[in-house]
Formats: sequence, C-alpha cells, structure tokens
Amino acid sequence: MDLFLKNRVVLISGGARGIGAATAKAFAAEGAKVALVDRDETAAKDLAATLPEGFAVGADLTHTDSCAKSVAKVIHHFGRLDILVNNAGTNDKVALSAPPSDFLASLERNLLHVFSLTHYARSHLASTRGAIVNVSSKVATTGQGQTSGYAAAKGAMNALTREWAAGLAQEGIRVNTVIPAECDTAQYQNWFASQPNPLLARKRVEDLVPLEHRLTLPEEVADAIVWLASRRASHITGQLLYVDGGYTHLDRALSSSHAW
Repeated sequence: MDLFLKNRVVLISGGARGIGAATAKAFAAEGAKVALVDRDETAAKDLAATLPEGFAVGADLTHTDSCAKSVAKVIHHFGRLDILVNNAGTNDKVALSAPPSDFLASLERNLLHVFSLTHYARSHLASTRGAIVNVSSKVATTGQGQTSGYAAAKGAMNALTREWAAGLAQEGIRVNTVIPAECDTAQYQNWFASQPNPLLARKRVEDLVPLEHRLTLPEEVADAIVWLASRRASHITGQLLYVDGGYTHLDRALSSSHAW
C-alpha cells in the first residue's frame, strides 16, 4: 500500500534511539525525508547517515530557543515541513515526594518541547496541510504510582492532542497520538538488566500483555505513527491510538499467570 509519503519531510524529536529511531527508519522506507532532533547529536548523525535522505540536529529541547532553532534548521535544509512527530521524553520517576522544582524540571523534559516544537512548526505545517503525531504513554491512563512528572506530561499531551486537533482543523493540520505501554526499547532492557533476575522480571511484564504475552516492538509503534501521519489516515484527527497488545484496557485475567 502506497502511503503517499515520498519526499515528505518529517521532523522526529528524540529520533536517535528507541521508538524514534524505528520511526525514522519506517518513514525513510516509505521515501520520506527524515530530520532527527536529539540531544545526542552523534547518535542522531550516525542514524541519519544510514537513511537515504537523513538530516540530524543536535539540540537540548528543554530550551525553547533550541526548539525554534531546530525547526529553522530543518526548514533551511529541506525547504518545507510536512510531519512533526513529538517523541522525545523519558520516564524520570519524579514522584509526589520530590520537591516542586523537580516536578517542574520533569515537565520541561517531557512536555515543554512538545508545545514549543508544535508552536514553531505550526505555520510550516499549515502551508503543507501537514500532520502531527504525538507519542504518549499508558501511564497517563493507568497511573504508575511513582512518576508524577511523566504522568502529568503525558496526560497533558493527550489533552493537547484534542485541543490542537480542534484548533488546527481549519488550517488542515491533523493531530493524533500513539500510546505504547510495555515497549521493548533499550531503556526497558536496561531496567530488566538492573533487576536481580532479569529474565523473571521480563516474563512478569510480558505476562501482563494479553495479546501474545510479549512486549510491543518499537517497529510496531513506528508503523502506527507512520500510518497516522500519512494520507491513508487523511480524515483522522484528535485520536488516541493505543499500540499495546491490549495492556491498557483489557482484563488482567487475560494475563498468562492469571488465566482462567
């Protein structure tokens, strides 16, 4: 199926690793031109060099001026912008016990750049009748207990998806969000490795996923992002799409360890 993405220009924040990197490769496979914006400039450049038309920008997106400069660099390099993927963020475990200053810093790491990049990209996306895809987290729906900052940021991202979909409809810009749950990224693998029994820790998480009792692959999340950004989803906006093997909404009785 042709997704009509050839020569479309995509900006992916946090594009050097994990879901961002998988998304970059998926867009490139469809013929898109991909700009990776990441604080790890070396990793971003290394990945960009493997893409047919890749471009890397090193930036600390906690600073709004870096967001503005990142969009400007992409426009200068490619001359247009069709798709923005707000992917950057990290579950930094800032809990209610942390001081308010840590909570604010968490929002700067996980939310401020989402607003800033979208703000600076808006006029360019309007000129191409483009699309925005945000990458959220099931934590905003389920809670996790010890990650107030990240949960607040992702909950706000979900709300902004609806707010921006409404506000940008007249400009022809579609806005949607993809929500992973337990995704097999390097960050998660590192957490497993830190546990006393890594294999058991992984199995316990996998058992909670109703569909096939496995972690979601970054490539599976990437495929959903690419499809939502494409013209094949041309009349879809304001939606929250869970790519999680049923983790968030299906009955826990479906886990293999509690099967009836």
